[in-house]
Amino acid sequence: MKITKIFTFDSAHRLPWHKGKCFNLHGHTYKLEVTVEGPLDENGIVIDFGDLKKIVKKEILDKYDHKDLNKFWDNPTAENMVKAFYEVLRKDLKIARLRLWETPNSYAEI
Repeated sequence: MKITKIFTFDSAHRLPWHKGKCFNLHGHTYKLEVTVEGPLDENGIVIDFGDLKKIVKKEILDKYDHKDLNKFWDNPTAENMVKAFYEVLRKDLKIARLRLWETPNSYAEI
């Protein structure tokens, strides 16, 4: 069984290697889709959505919301960010898919 919870956060970044607009500091409203898989427990759930929210809030949202992402990564691409988020979240969750939307029509997934 798989469940998904969606989160949003706002952050700024710049891509120092980029030849276009992304060279300059700019912001995004990121959307993070966290899909967790596992068997149903005795209550008929994979994980309580509230518990999932607590983990993602602590490990991702509290750290990166309304922050300059270049203070955390030299190259804060969506690909590098979703990879880092996966490494952190997989310690507490059985991640089936992690999808980070940088814009309404562009995402990176692991």
